[in-house]
Amino acid sequence: MNIPELSTALSNVKIADQVSVAVLDKALESAEATGAGILNMMDRSMELSVNPNIGSNIDIFV
Repeated sequence: MNIPELSTALSNVKIADQVSVAVLDKALESAEATGAGILNMMDRSMELSVNPNIGSNIDIFV
């Protein structure tokens, strides 16, 4: 293998590594956002479980 081919091959590997890191970074951001959403949802559901009767009944007199 000559030097120009080796240089091109190494450049391609470097670019592939950069793309892989960028994709993993986006996946991590997405996972963090999903986790934050789940925590927020759990906080709201815990509030309802502590006060299960709030908002479940309406007293109406006709």
